Amino acid sequence: MKSGKKLFFPIILATMLTSSACAQNNASNSIADSLDTNNEKPVVWFNRQPSNSETGELDIDAVTFNKNSYYVGVDMQQGADLQGEMIIGYITNSDASIDRNGDGIIGYVLAIGDMGHNISVARTRIARKVCGTAVMKNDVINAAPVSLNLDGSSDIVQDGSAIIAGKEYKIRELASQEMKSSDGITWYADAAGTAINNWANSFGDDIDVIISNNDGMGLSMFENWARNNGVPVFGYDANSDCVAAIKDGFKGSISQRANIQTYLTLRILRNGIDGVDVNTGIGVMDDAGNVLSNTDYYYSERERAFTALNLAVTEENYTSFLNPNVTYEAVSHQLNPTTHPMKKVWINIYSTEDDFLTKTYVPLLEQYARILNLDITFAIGNGYDESSITGQLTNPDAYDGYAINMIKTDDAKLFTDILSR
Repeated sequence: MKSGKKLFFPIILATMLTSSACAQNNASNSIADSLDTNNEKPVVWFNRQPSNSETGELDIDAVTFNKNSYYVGVDMQQGADLQGEMIIGYITNSDASIDRNGDGIIGYVLAIGDMGHNISVARTRIARKVCGTAVMKNDVINAAPVSLNLDGSSDIVQDGSAIIAGKEYKIRELASQEMKSSDGITWYADAAGTAINNWANSFGDDIDVIISNNDGMGLSMFENWARNNGVPVFGYDANSDCVAAIKDGFKGSISQRANIQTYLTLRILRNGIDGVDVNTGIGVMDDAGNVLSNTDYYYSERERAFTALNLAVTEENYTSFLNPNVTYEAVSHQLNPTTHPMKKVWINIYSTEDDFLTKTYVPLLEQYARILNLDITFAIGNGYDESSITGQLTNPDAYDGYAINMIKTDDAKLFTDILSR
């Protein structure tokens, strides 16, 4: 999800200016011609599911805000499982050389993205589960960071074990921390780069594997230390730079199928604006031939959630994922502008620090917007203060729909209150 690389505001501004010009050319189709109130317009929560950041409990009020409200994301459990299978598969299929200092312990370090994000928590829990290092707390795997655990005495994790080349080894989580900036930005790649430098200076010979909740943090650890020391890094997101680094030793990642998530985000808005069934162009073919299969996504009625299914990215298949900004062929058919006239939608990105969103999600949104005849205005947050986003939604009447990417999963009401005025 994140890295320290930025999406520069001039690019966003140019996009917004282009969008504004396009909107003027389609003034007859603007929201001014609609009688709908803002709280009836379609709302898509994406990437961060409205939920309690401590318990993970779904925010029902947010996802049922109106009949056209839904969440779009990725199957966090299935994706975490794929990453976990990749990690333990690598460990158990290695030879004795994986134990770099020959101490009989396979030591790993873990970069945690956001302790208040249910996707980050799921990835941490599964990594610990497959490594045998998980400890239960309140009937679930404890996902808290351990700080340092060089002697294996932590009560947050325990030592696991694995048979490697006929010999039993311990598996130990040596260190983990939430990668956060000084002003509170989570999934912070620079913090991960600093952490691996500190850990390497202190106990580098003990580190045999690096696990990251996302690619941005993982790549920072790879570039700062792991590449030159031959230590495998496992990430998540299939960002183009991380996929390209697989040939240089970055061990693997997980594709969140951004080309499906972005289509779903905009397609649901399009369908709500058009007043057609939400499955149009998703599970049911539309008049242009767009349709997804049940191997691409699934829908949860209780959560009102459309979730993309992940794919593992490895040394065997990484060349197929080198360009993450290509739309999905099955849903790339242009809608007729006569029957689907141009409409305006407001979309925010919670932070420029998030590589997955700024470098993959935004370019795909822009491409699908052209296909679905949608004119996007982007708002960019600072990554730590929700008002940096809500302060940009000063004229909700100007838009036909909204796609919302919160900073904190608890904060949906801040947005629905604006749309309810």
